[in-house]
Amino acid sequence: MNRISIDPITRLEGHGKIDIFLDEEGAVANAYLVIPELRGFEKFAEGRPVEEMPRITSRICGVCPEAHHMAAAKACDAVYRVKVPPAGRKLRELLYSAFFIADHTTHFYILAGPDFVVGVDAPPAERNILGLIQKVGAEAGQRVIRCRGLAMDIVGTLGGKTIHPVCAIPGGMSKALGEEDRVRFEATAREEVDFALSTLQLFHELVLKDKAFVDLILSDAYTMRTYYMGLVDSGNRVNFYDGQVRVVAPDGTEFVKYMPSQYLGVLAEHVEPWTYLKFPYLKQVGWKGLTTGSDSGVYQATPLSRLNVADGMATPRAQEAYEEFYSTLGGKPVHHTLATHWARLIELLYAAERLLELCVDAEITSPDVRRLPTETPSEGVGTVEAPRGTLTHHYVTDEHGIVQHANLIVGTTNNYAPMSIAVKKAAQAMIRKGQVINQGILNRVEMAFRAYDPCFGCATHALPGQMPLELRVRDAHGRVVEVLRNNF
Repeated sequence: MNRISIDPITRLEGHGKIDIFLDEEGAVANAYLVIPELRGFEKFAEGRPVEEMPRITSRICGVCPEAHHMAAAKACDAVYRVKVPPAGRKLRELLYSAFFIADHTTHFYILAGPDFVVGVDAPPAERNILGLIQKVGAEAGQRVIRCRGLAMDIVGTLGGKTIHPVCAIPGGMSKALGEEDRVRFEATAREEVDFALSTLQLFHELVLKDKAFVDLILSDAYTMRTYYMGLVDSGNRVNFYDGQVRVVAPDGTEFVKYMPSQYLGVLAEHVEPWTYLKFPYLKQVGWKGLTTGSDSGVYQATPLSRLNVADGMATPRAQEAYEEFYSTLGGKPVHHTLATHWARLIELLYAAERLLELCVDAEITSPDVRRLPTETPSEGVGTVEAPRGTLTHHYVTDEHGIVQHANLIVGTTNNYAPMSIAVKKAAQAMIRKGQVINQGILNRVEMAFRAYDPCFGCATHALPGQMPLELRVRDAHGRVVEVLRNNF
């Protein structure tokens, strides 16, 4: 049996590879999305004061530290059973909305956009952010950089620094927002709304008006019917910071809706010996392997998933884009993996509109941003929507607030099973017997996982016992001269 390796896979956060195995006739027999990197933050947390978790877990990832910071802070609130005052909660959500703008901008323009703007079959040297800027023009490229930078300026101002923020603490925020900064943030928010609208327009012009791209989006190679997961508010609308977790079945009907603290009654995790990532699944359905459909416990937690589980968006122009999305693609739910990119841009618009709402909220500059914890610490769960999926932090402490146990289920971990299935399905559709396998074909396989915006650094955790390890020794020319494997 022959093996094709895409190693490393490209335009993602973290490290991984795809191994494709061909049968004797040259058809794809199997494909694996293998994640060889290990962090292990669940173990790092043990023995630490729980109030340190928002600062420690934000170090898991330099791309989405805000997500871990907020999930950890919310878990700390629950550990101490303290209610954050309204102004503190709104400040957290303001920072979080700015973070979503920056993160979704990064993924669309830098990681995913080159496929759609430059071209799926373009040479790898051109299929990147520089090639994208050359295609759309320097002025447009400068605007992308500017708007992402403005969003990160809000994160840095509120968070203390733009990466690994330190502002959310048990009971609220470490400082209030001044009027001068509020005015600056409002101007940024108005610019971000316009930027999000123009990005959606760019997607319409470069992707939706291109029949070849639309056919690719709608093709069976990138279509999977699974359960979907996402946070919703009291009106079942998309919410990134707070709410209940809603899961819908492949036919769109509600399967379960639960409070974050109830997650252990809904989710379980399966492990395989060939990867560091776990495979979460719905307990009530059960683990049936890497399969799809209503009989499989596999679910997705992505921008597309959040739209599929929601009844709408909480801001007006995002709601209009939401309605256009489903009317164009034939109604709910949408099962086309590549449509996730469109869903992500609708969320970009929602984040910008929500940022503006919060910036003009009369309560946003209130000095009352924290309640001091007074209860004996015990156990708490915090959940937010990371850009790449539902993120849950769960801490159990002793009476002194020292962490005894920590469990993290992150966005990419939620999506590991569907990503693996998507990669195999794309490989089987693109690689055929007797076909010359070129970079364009392999890029189409990578596009299957790239839609999920995976972040493998924060998704991997240690388990007791021996873990798989592969060591590659290369000579001065980069050629592999020896491969050492343990527990494969």
